[in-house]
Amino acid sequence: MKKTPFFEIHSRLGAKMSLFGGHQMPIQYRGVQEEHLAVRQNIGVFDVSHMGEFWVEGPNALDLLQYICSNDISKLIPGKAQYNYLPNEDGGVVDDLIVYQLNAEKYLLVVNASNIEKDWDHILKHNKKFNAGLEDVSKETALLAIQGPKAIMAMQSISDARLDLLSNYSHTTNTFAGVKDVMVATTGYTGAGGIEIYFDVTKADKVWNGVMKAGADFGILPIGLAARDTLRLEMGYCLYGNEIDDNTSPISAGLRWVTKPLTGFLSASLLQKSIQEGTKEKLIGFKIDERGIPRSGYILFDSDQNTIGRVTSGTHSPSLNRGIGLGYVNTAFSKPGHKLYVQIREKLVPATVVKLPFVKLS
Repeated sequence: MKKTPFFEIHSRLGAKMSLFGGHQMPIQYRGVQEEHLAVRQNIGVFDVSHMGEFWVEGPNALDLLQYICSNDISKLIPGKAQYNYLPNEDGGVVDDLIVYQLNAEKYLLVVNASNIEKDWDHILKHNKKFNAGLEDVSKETALLAIQGPKAIMAMQSISDARLDLLSNYSHTTNTFAGVKDVMVATTGYTGAGGIEIYFDVTKADKVWNGVMKAGADFGILPIGLAARDTLRLEMGYCLYGNEIDDNTSPISAGLRWVTKPLTGFLSASLLQKSIQEGTKEKLIGFKIDERGIPRSGYILFDSDQNTIGRVTSGTHSPSLNRGIGLGYVNTAFSKPGHKLYVQIREKLVPATVVKLPFVKLS
């Protein structure tokens, strides 16, 4: 079991800890409802140092990334970032990730904790014909996500950069909380606004204390991974292992917008075919019409009790005060407004397909 550099801090704060992505991680502190609403309405800080970070550098870095990533990396400029996935040879998804460009020959890839070794091996395999410079800095990199509508205002006092000038999916490297060379990014996973900060693990305590002090007057709270999951689910964001995996079509998963086959990436022809011909199933969002909470693995039915799909993620939405979920259904049942049923225990509970995200934020 691995521990992040903030493990002792979480323990002192009384966090409920559990294994996630191979690490002992804080699941909750005060409770999911309170932590979730703190981020939606105010400000919270997540330890997400379990994520993986890879440097890709050199004159062949762009060519490698164009081949292994789904999006068009050539569209990036220094200071910008891009959501991507790594397609496999069969048109499935190795992982989803964010690519940051530092300069024309230097990129940072941020991958999911549970896939660090798999992703690294995948990239190494395909780098044989590109010979780009690669470095896995996951163990040396700490990562905090400071999220919520008050995050930018609260953190400005400890940042040398003008945080309010950072547009969505941007980044800058500056002094933050008295620590040099901190990368500050606006690539959050909650939909609530804010920043993520990447820095050396040896500076963990200093940065944490600086963040909590700067956020004290704004009511900052530490937030666990349980609330992180309910926040991303309200936004309809995919979670690897739930909505996407090695056997999932990214087109079915609604990732057409980051699928650019003309770049010639791995399995581009297969995914181009899926785009042109359509897919048999699609990922949908749905709201429960009565009482009930959908969970991953629950079966979805039509009005005649025919099986039409399955739930991939589900929860009680603290913002909407009702059950919500994501799931795959036969394409014919995927339009917003369509009625379906979720089997919750022994009961078929009515639900309605909705357009994502579940929560509309200004």
